Amino acid sequence: MAGASALKILCISDQIDPLVYSPYIKERFADVDFILSAGDLPFDYLDFIISSLNKPLFFVFGNHHIGELKHYRRLWNTSLVESFKEYNGCGAIHVGSKVKIEGGFIVAGLGGSMRYNNGVNQFTDFQMYIEAFKLIPRLLWNRVFHGRFLDILLTHAPPKGIHDKNDKCHWGFKTYLWFMKKFKPKYLVHGHIHLYDYSDVRLTKWEKTTVINAYSHYVIELGD
Repeated sequence: MAGASALKILCISDQIDPLVYSPYIKERFADVDFILSAGDLPFDYLDFIISSLNKPLFFVFGNHHIGELKHYRRLWNTSLVESFKEYNGCGAIHVGSKVKIEGGFIVAGLGGSMRYNNGVNQFTDFQMYIEAFKLIPRLLWNRVFHGRFLDILLTHAPPKGIHDKNDKCHWGFKTYLWFMKKFKPKYLVHGHIHLYDYSDVRLTKWEKTTVINAYSHYVIELGD
């Protein structure tokens, strides 16, 4: 993985972690290279992290804390005027249905959850396939010019059968299994599934990909 041999990545999702939202954030996380947010976190929390660490933060939206989504994606119930109204955000970089490169590390994103009550940023598996297909031209470009499709897929929901739950709200997407099989990211980082005790599974290896639940916070270290 070119350019990624000595990276440290702070992954966050779903819960404001007191170890991160702290006066000691610089001491604890000063050596991270960038941050990945897997969704369901308020923008003022992301802004605090960016301001404190002065590092790039890439994010996808989940199914909560989506008030700002209209500024990143046209919604059916949002006027054109509202969609394109000047918006400064918090300095975080949206990677929902996009591909970005940071420090030689290629990140793609797919936000949202399984459709369970027709809410905003909820998808059927077929709709998520369409979102994933939007990434393919850039992934093919990466394969030609960087030697690989991507390094990490950042999602909100987990893959089907990996870390997901029985209730429809917390089902995983079959799309992500297909994506991992075809494009072989080193990591898939997701949120959405809360971890309540130390016995809960956070890391799972699936074919060539390590699936990580970023709930609260988790640090990926490459090159140790």
